[in-house]
Amino acid sequence: MTQTLTRCGWVNLANPRYIDYHDHEWGVPCHDETRLFEMLNLEGAQAGLSWETVLNKRESYRAAFDGWDAEKIARYDERKVAQLLADPGIVRNRLKVAATIGNARAYLKLREEIGGLDAYLWAHVDGQAIVNRWASLAECPAKTPLSDAISKDLARRGFKFVGSTIIYAYLQGVGVINDHVQDCHCHGR
Repeated sequence: MTQTLTRCGWVNLANPRYIDYHDHEWGVPCHDETRLFEMLNLEGAQAGLSWETVLNKRESYRAAFDGWDAEKIARYDERKVAQLLADPGIVRNRLKVAATIGNARAYLKLREEIGGLDAYLWAHVDGQAIVNRWASLAECPAKTPLSDAISKDLARRGFKFVGSTIIYAYLQGVGVINDHVQDCHCHGR
């Protein structure tokens, strides 16, 4: 007999990639600089779209953006931008592509000043993930004072597509915040 696991209601159970993301990444504390940079840009790329759309393009994004190597991305020129805008594997939006390049430059400055996104993000929560205890998705906010503050500071540092709602989703995605609902099998992890 196969036991069916209870998951958060936002998961498309028909998409194995989505299930894997929910079960193994979302809400799991991340300290990997490359993944933190990747997720910041993917959350920004998702603006106006569904997360599932971007998640399904994730491997194409990794290939198109040189494995999320910020030093390479920061040096992209107009020729590379044209190449990216012609790539059907990513969201071909000029503002989002330009934001990723600008974010690479802002990230390199942040890394030089603070050590990177890992040090930056986790300092905001004293190194401890926030574990919420929502009974349902309806209780989960779209943004909080924490996401407001990080959003404002990242924008001041030159990052783009970092509005408070995007940052809240980012904090969930990289495990600074665990918003798995209480009956989800991942909640107590």
